[in-house]
Amino acid sequence: MLLHTVFSAGLGLAFSAALAAADGPSVEFHNGSGVLPPNLPFSEAVRVGDLVFLSGQIGIAPGGMKLVQGGLAAEAKQTMDNIRKVLTSNGYAMADLVKCTVMLADMADWPAFNEIYKSYFQGRYPARSAFATNGLALGARVEVECIAAAGTRTDSKK
Repeated sequence: MLLHTVFSAGLGLAFSAALAAADGPSVEFHNGSGVLPPNLPFSEAVRVGDLVFLSGQIGIAPGGMKLVQGGLAAEAKQTMDNIRKVLTSNGYAMADLVKCTVMLADMADWPAFNEIYKSYFQGRYPARSAFATNGLALGARVEVECIAAAGTRTDSKK
């Protein structure tokens, strides 16, 4: 009888775990870093399980919809600062990034963008793709979207 009870309890726990897994990973929507105005139809970041997907960032001054002045260099720096602000406001750091996609209005800007981009990392870079596009929001010269690994979160907000 004891063996039957232990077996039944173990089977019940395994079944409960399978049901919980069938519900899928939890999903959290994050807005509130102050980078983007609150009325936009997308989230700054969405955490699904252990991955955090950041919406693309362009070189806008936080809280508004106006690109910073100064061309590609100023926009690239502001773009990366915006990414860092979204990450840190949610308890992550640049070191948590595992993949970035870079969109440039002109591929001729790739070397100049790289100089700015690499200054945001400590020698360990996320995987990355880059391509040229014929148009970015607000006439931006660069947009970057990223994915972070939540398992390396820098604070206790798990």
